[in-house]
Amino acid sequence: MNIITTNLPGVIVIEPKVYVDKRGFFLETFREDVLLQAGINAHFVQDNHTRSSQGVLRGLHYQMTQTQGKLVRVAAGSVFDVVVDVRSGSPTFGQWYGTELNEDNIKMIYVPPGFAHGFVVLSETADFIYKCTDYYHPESEQGIAWDDPDLNIDWSIAEIAEKISLSDKDKQNVKLKDQPAEKLPAYKDFMTEVEMRAES
Repeated sequence: MNIITTNLPGVIVIEPKVYVDKRGFFLETFREDVLLQAGINAHFVQDNHTRSSQGVLRGLHYQMTQTQGKLVRVAAGSVFDVVVDVRSGSPTFGQWYGTELNEDNIKMIYVPPGFAHGFVVLSETADFIYKCTDYYHPESEQGIAWDDPDLNIDWSIAEIAEKISLSDKDKQNVKLKDQPAEKLPAYKDFMTEVEMRAES
């Protein structure tokens, strides 16, 4: 597995080794030792699988209670995946990272606790799979508007802009600057392993 760092400390891209022959392919989608080598000491407790149609945009989500780290990938189709640092007081607060995840590149992203996450489906349909470090806690789920002009996220959706579809809940998401301080995770509480090592 190849580990790629991003502009957000602790957010990493994982490129697994894919073995291909005439029968098909094989790859490892999770190795704890590889994550540990990358500074990710995560214990996963829940796996989720969602199938969405083209233009469906889910996010940007995070939880204040039972805050989740996520290891995300696409099993079929293609999505543009986005991570935003919403930790109040963070040096990279409000910055984002995005990349296409699809069935051909088979890349994965690790999203640490304290970061908001979302994706938009680029293909006709997409199967999106993610491992979580804590259980879903709907009562504490928060959302940031996907089109927040201050974040200025390039979702790579020019060709499907008219198909963008949000849940009723996501339509209520607010701009990051309008989110009350008590609804934002604190940087000091959610420093990543990379950041803690840098400060020590």
